[in-house]
Amino acid sequence: MKVTTDFLVIGSGIAGLSYALKVAEKGTVALVTKREMADTATNLAQGGIASVFSAEDSFDAHIEDTMVAGAHLSHENIVRMVVESGPQAVRDLIEWGVKFTRKADNSYDLHREGGHSHRRIFHSQDVTGREIERALIEAVRQHPNIRIFEHHIAIDLITEAKRVKRRLQRNNCLGAYILDINRGEVLTFGAHITVLATGGCGKVYLYTCNPDVATGDGVAMAYRAGATIANMEFMQFHPTTLFHPHAKSFLISEAVRGEGAILRRSDGTAFMESYHPLKDLAPRDIVARAIDNEMKVHGDDCVFLDITHKGADFIKGHFPNIYETCFSFGIDMIREPIPVVPATHYLCGGIKVDSWGESEIHNLFAIGEVACTGLHGANRLASNSLLEGVVYAERAAQRSLERSTGERPTFPPIAAWDPGTAKDSDEEVVVTQNWHEIRLSMWNYVGIVRTTKRLTRARRRIQMIQEEIADYYWDFYVTSDLIELRNIATVAELIVQCALERKESRGLHYTIDYPETDDLHWKRDTLVRKTF
Repeated sequence: MKVTTDFLVIGSGIAGLSYALKVAEKGTVALVTKREMADTATNLAQGGIASVFSAEDSFDAHIEDTMVAGAHLSHENIVRMVVESGPQAVRDLIEWGVKFTRKADNSYDLHREGGHSHRRIFHSQDVTGREIERALIEAVRQHPNIRIFEHHIAIDLITEAKRVKRRLQRNNCLGAYILDINRGEVLTFGAHITVLATGGCGKVYLYTCNPDVATGDGVAMAYRAGATIANMEFMQFHPTTLFHPHAKSFLISEAVRGEGAILRRSDGTAFMESYHPLKDLAPRDIVARAIDNEMKVHGDDCVFLDITHKGADFIKGHFPNIYETCFSFGIDMIREPIPVVPATHYLCGGIKVDSWGESEIHNLFAIGEVACTGLHGANRLASNSLLEGVVYAERAAQRSLERSTGERPTFPPIAAWDPGTAKDSDEEVVVTQNWHEIRLSMWNYVGIVRTTKRLTRARRRIQMIQEEIADYYWDFYVTSDLIELRNIATVAELIVQCALERKESRGLHYTIDYPETDDLHWKRDTLVRKTF
């Protein structure tokens, strides 16, 4: 079966949904998502979206906060563009029906989070992402030009170079091969513009607060198609996820520390003043390394986040979802501190794109967490991710619509998916085993603190696993589990490759072998591209 559309959007988080709504007035949109529409990292976002709003704040202050958090690897022209686009991005969300929390006087209740010098976080209590997804999904479902394909997972991009089987001066994206998970059928999607909005890759690690869908699909597909990938070594670990055997790394929002929570050891000692002048409001990379160090030095399984001094009314009013979730696990944050540990959270690298969100492959855009725009540098500032998603959805839509005006070219013939001699698998254990080995190796060897020896060990193991996956992939029919395994193996390889290349410590990449920041040689992006 073949589906032809003007715009193919893969992913249903804030970036993909915003883009779809922006372009749907001018053409047909096929929106592909591998689970239900709301199964996204956006839906889990608690904190909010950062944007200058109050009279006390300024664009320059937000820019400076972003540059400092990004260890000055962020591209200042991109930071300025995104920050100055913030107010309009928030207005767009409000126009689509997003309801941000207001105070009694009807003014917006702005939070402050780690690394921010002012209150500038628009939020909807502590379930901002859920509210954004609700409003955008409702708008998308009502739009007659948007066709939704749930439970469909992208396998590979279709490019002109792949079609003619040779290198081209300008490679062009023609769409993607996509598996209908429920029917087991591979569909051919042809599109004038293809947009990857597939999110991050937290599931590459053993412990993560990401949803199960975060398997790096977009990065892996773009890499296999020949796009440049950047800064994969900068994997952000959220410093505070709930430490409980049944909590599945439930995230405790940055806003809790923003509203006065204090990190303590098991004996009650506050420790962040020993690590940074901002103490508990330090950027995430600092806080995550501090917690990791405290746990190792003192032999503890976790540290504790204490907001008991703020009182019951404040806690229940500001963080109702976090309070109820913790209480369901037997932790009353009104009366006792919350046990927390770091967990993999956000990919600051990704597919290298220009200021309009376009990759080096013509008509292939990447927006949201899957993209490396230059905004986050070596460490993302809290709540800049939702902002980036909306801003780049708008810019990618602008460029897409400019390109699609007038008569659209006729599609070249695209070959249907060829399964070759593949058959049904009789050894699913291979997928499960390799999946676990990759995630365990990444956690143990490519974590918060790294060494060259550990990275080299990880590379050897991942290369061996990839050989197994390659044999298995071509022998058996594709399944969603096999596609995701292939992708996390590719992404793991890219993270290790970039981490080995960067011989300094900066932001989220901290290595004992090169503990200093080296601006002379390494104040630049780490780039990797597949050789054919």
